[in-house]
Amino acid sequence: MDSPVQIPFKSFIKLNPEEATALYLQIVFEFIKAIQTGWLPEGTKLPGTRILCKLLAVNRNTLIKAFNDLESQGFIESRANRGTFILSGQKQENRPKSTAVARKNSSGFTFKQSSILENPVEVSNLPYQFNDGLPDLRLVHTDILARLYVSKLKRQKNTNSWPKIQTQSRLEFKLQFSNFLNLTRGLRISAANLLSTGSHEIGLFLVVKLLISAGDKVVVASPSYYHSNMTLSDSGAEIISIPVDENGIDTEMLRQVCEVHQIRMLYLTSNFHYPTTVTLSAKRRIELLELADRYGFVILEDDYDFDFHYDNNPVLPLAAFDSNERVVYIGSFARSLPAGFGYGFVVAPAAFIEELEKHQRILEPGIDVVKEQVLTEWIQEGEVHRLSKKNKKIYRERRDYFIALLNDKLKGSIRFQIPARGLAVWVEWLNKFSLIKLKEVCALNGLFLPKTILYQTRTLSATRLGFGHLNETEMEKAVEILSKAVTALVK
Repeated sequence: MDSPVQIPFKSFIKLNPEEATALYLQIVFEFIKAIQTGWLPEGTKLPGTRILCKLLAVNRNTLIKAFNDLESQGFIESRANRGTFILSGQKQENRPKSTAVARKNSSGFTFKQSSILENPVEVSNLPYQFNDGLPDLRLVHTDILARLYVSKLKRQKNTNSWPKIQTQSRLEFKLQFSNFLNLTRGLRISAANLLSTGSHEIGLFLVVKLLISAGDKVVVASPSYYHSNMTLSDSGAEIISIPVDENGIDTEMLRQVCEVHQIRMLYLTSNFHYPTTVTLSAKRRIELLELADRYGFVILEDDYDFDFHYDNNPVLPLAAFDSNERVVYIGSFARSLPAGFGYGFVVAPAAFIEELEKHQRILEPGIDVVKEQVLTEWIQEGEVHRLSKKNKKIYRERRDYFIALLNDKLKGSIRFQIPARGLAVWVEWLNKFSLIKLKEVCALNGLFLPKTILYQTRTLSATRLGFGHLNETEMEKAVEILSKAVTALVK
């Protein structure tokens, strides 16, 4: 990978000279974590030790000692006259690339190559798979949506006033959608405060594009969401991590950070923190809004999983109590809808939405008006509420069954809290073993654990286990394989 110095090492290599652990070991642990979680992909070229020791503010001898340790473990390799490169976890023989690969990686022109925007998603054909909390697409009512979509197309096939219909349809959709968000999330917005997007990720990208410039300091909770971290880092943000406890992000530490740094933004998954599933307490919600107003930063509230709460009194987002217009609220609409029918959205002050729309016209110029009409009808007729109620009952039953299986098959090996919302359980492992080894052993027995759900550092060993996509039989088999793998590793 070109330009290794541009890699934002300080955003994911966290060192504390005051800790009892030797500094060179901290470097070793942090580099291993970055390699295993995909921040430093295989093949990445590292800067020279003189440059890197300045970036990390450490003594060169300390860094060399850490690199010697990493090389002995097979995580990096020094190549004469070429530099130091990341390996996948064990040393590999240098094999000449095939002609096909060489052609794929070359071109007749130069272009920018990102060392940040990687694809962390893995695909597997194994019969059983965990993910980070996705819904079960087998539950989607595609037949109803298909009939509505086709009927709308037929009704408007021969119309000569399509531009007028397009404009009216957009306004009607935004009106119904804003009313829906007001009803379900306690917001007080109009259509002017709403931007609908093709996906949650596009909404995040647009907001970050407008709010973040190179060098801006952005606070995230730790551990955090890999996708948002990549988006923020690619925008040039300097990421500052603050730990999460049982009440959510540490607001006292955030206050201390604000005293030292000019913070531009706080990125937060408040209702269902990713990945730990912790809900931000009421006291800290008030404190966050006060801190944002006092220190002048924006809160980017990502409510990615609001649809899946299991009680009658869901926790409302910070945006519902934002009297000082400091919160930009993003989320997804109806994750239980089939691919192509889901929506992302942004809720913010009207002037900010107006500016977002300028950029959206370039990124998403073609709005599927027919899809919007179908969803408008679903909202008006209450079909979205009926679908949500039905799915919540199914997912609550799956959650309870999954919890029972974890307590039965992995008792004594894990600790966790039963989530009040969402489609995943945050499991902390009580025994010491490599999660990469766990992934490998499970794969040999037909269970796939993607690296994006594995979290392992010197002080943490945890896994985010999604259950929503599994029926009872699949859960039983997956947990059984997981249990046997753990037993084999701790012997």
